[in-house]
Amino acid sequence: MPAASFAQSSGRISSRDGGRIIRALITRPAQDSALLASELASRGVEVFLSPMLTITLAGEAMPDLAGMQALLFTSANGVRAFACLSAERRLPVFAVGDRTATVAHEEGFTAIRSADGDVAGLAKLVAQSCTPTDGVLLHPAGSAVAGDLAGRLGADGFVVRRAILYRAQPETALSGEIRMAIADGEIDLVLFFSPRSAGIFVDLITATGLERASEKLEILCLSEAVATAADTIMWRRVMVAAHPTQAALLDRLDERMRAP
Repeated sequence: MPAASFAQSSGRISSRDGGRIIRALITRPAQDSALLASELASRGVEVFLSPMLTITLAGEAMPDLAGMQALLFTSANGVRAFACLSAERRLPVFAVGDRTATVAHEEGFTAIRSADGDVAGLAKLVAQSCTPTDGVLLHPAGSAVAGDLAGRLGADGFVVRRAILYRAQPETALSGEIRMAIADGEIDLVLFFSPRSAGIFVDLITATGLERASEKLEILCLSEAVATAADTIMWRRVMVAAHPTQAALLDRLDERMRAP
């Protein structure tokens, strides 16, 4: 499914939104959109795609893995970037959440433990499972990260080395198709998974003069931090997942669709 394009859901199953199909915009990077789009389609939701970030390898050399006791992944993109640059799959993996853990499994890692969806949960899991004297913890990440994983674990005596393996380049404009769909009220709901993506979307809405149109949009956010990043313009409704996981976000969507 190409970026910033429209895909009609299979079968046009009723969304129970007053007998009308819900139309949702996914703002995740293209690599993370396919599974989510499938989940939405299974609910009868029509999907628009407009990634706010494009993921590319950073071009940095892979750090020496000697003395590393574990890998800490705070995103699926970190997993993919590491897998592209290294054949190492034996090191234990600690993933920020289930989606990142699933991608690690798909990339061939076997010793995987998953936290509850945020950096605080990941730091707690690592501190409970590892010993500072057993070696350095490697955090393969992007050029921009959310949360202070190294600081949290450093307070417990761990040494965390961050390796910048990918870059997330921000989108600089909404496509004409997406601008028209928002202006014409053809999109009902926007899904946000990170504060950065939410902030970029808000900036693009403002730059194209679509603030009034946004007042007709509902947004569904992965966490309160994401909702805060989006809360600089008016929305029809702001919804937040109970936990920072895709499963919880979809549960919140299901609640929305069941509501009268």
